[in-house]
Amino acid sequence: MEKSETMGSKPSDGRTVDDEESGNQIMINDATEKAYVYFFNAVDRSNLGNAETDGMSKDLGFVGEQYSLLILLFYIPNGLCDLPLNLLTKRYSGRIVLPGLMVGWGAMALLQAACKNFGGMLAIRLILGAFEAGFFAGAVFYLTLFYTRGELGFRIALFFGSALLASAFSGVISFGVFRIQHPYVHGWMYLFLIEGALTVIFGVVAFWWLPANPQSAWFLTQAEREVASLRSLRDGTRNIGEEFSLKQCFKTWNDWKFPIWCIISFTYPVAFATTANFLPLVIGRLGYDKVTTNLLTVPPNVTGFLVLLAVTYSSDRNRERTFHIAGSLTTSLVGLVVLAAIDARAHVAVAYFATFLLTAGAYIPSCLVHSWHNNNNLSENSRAATTGLLVGLGNLGGILSAGTFRTTYAPRYAPTLIATAGCNVTCIFFTLWLGIWMRRENSRKNKEQGISLRAEDVETRELSEGEKDPKWRFFV
Repeated sequence: MEKSETMGSKPSDGRTVDDEESGNQIMINDATEKAYVYFFNAVDRSNLGNAETDGMSKDLGFVGEQYSLLILLFYIPNGLCDLPLNLLTKRYSGRIVLPGLMVGWGAMALLQAACKNFGGMLAIRLILGAFEAGFFAGAVFYLTLFYTRGELGFRIALFFGSALLASAFSGVISFGVFRIQHPYVHGWMYLFLIEGALTVIFGVVAFWWLPANPQSAWFLTQAEREVASLRSLRDGTRNIGEEFSLKQCFKTWNDWKFPIWCIISFTYPVAFATTANFLPLVIGRLGYDKVTTNLLTVPPNVTGFLVLLAVTYSSDRNRERTFHIAGSLTTSLVGLVVLAAIDARAHVAVAYFATFLLTAGAYIPSCLVHSWHNNNNLSENSRAATTGLLVGLGNLGGILSAGTFRTTYAPRYAPTLIATAGCNVTCIFFTLWLGIWMRRENSRKNKEQGISLRAEDVETRELSEGEKDPKWRFFV
């Protein structure tokens, strides 16, 4: 099949720019921007745990399971607001909506320092969850405007991985501010004030920093912008700058595969939530003091970050999602089963190794699942709505993890680990089912048409009818 050239093309200004050069410029600037923004998102989401180590619950008079309740209830607005906020991102562009959300959650992070009781902290955390809800889904949709289908997984991983670094940053800030002695302003208050203020400042800067799309990116020349458009039309979307339409947003929701995507998106994040929120508690089973326990969380998280980059890079390079997702889920599943089955104090080395398996597999699906369904959706409107809903379902899935991590289950937390493992098994089953069906469907079409086509062999701008087009092949 004949393809239009984008390699070494000459845009209207006469300067020769190749596909790789334009892609690298986008990655260097845009991925860096997203990493910074998501870094602060993760900092403000995770600093509650740091504040708790400084006696926040005692200062605010928490009783019973109220601290765990703060974590659990955060996921409700965090899941319900993803879809409407992502529609706003499509309607008004990520350049406006994402910085606006950032200023909003930064302001809520600041206000946490003024809370006097559980009710006040709960109200702030619910609003914080609503503002933070739209960011990950919005950023994923935003990245689909900049990168080709074969680049998306690794690019999402670059900014998603910054969340792992954010935990270390929050720990360093905590170490400093918790040493400040003041009769009225506690260390955890300083933590919220400093990190919230940094978020608001960076959010204001992002209003001028983030471009709306590649065609208006300040860091690209006119030639590079034109090549960026050609890249998207070749392997990304069928239409650039598609006008916002609610009807088009929900057009693909009646497809039989849509419930499968919903199940996958609800179940994969449970392992991520268990790992992100409760890894110190899991490692605490090994019998070390609090300082050593927190230190021991660093190597598994660093390993998880490196494996995340390696696996998503492999997935993009080989243009394969199914087995990369299933493999990562299986890796974390083994870690969960080991931790649930053994006496951690009697088998310290084995239990600690299992936490490496947990982090090595838990983070990857967040990047590849949302790359996969976007890879098979060529409509900007539909991508915005579908990504918003599926990310929202994932956030609601975090409730299962938070709800089963109860103090009464300590120190083994077996019910939590078993429930999380069950979600992994469910997700593996439906991932393999959908991926294998897509492969068979591609083979069936090739056999009927007497040709051998893959997803990358057909330019996406030629597929005006989407899956109904005879040339359509699934990105598997």
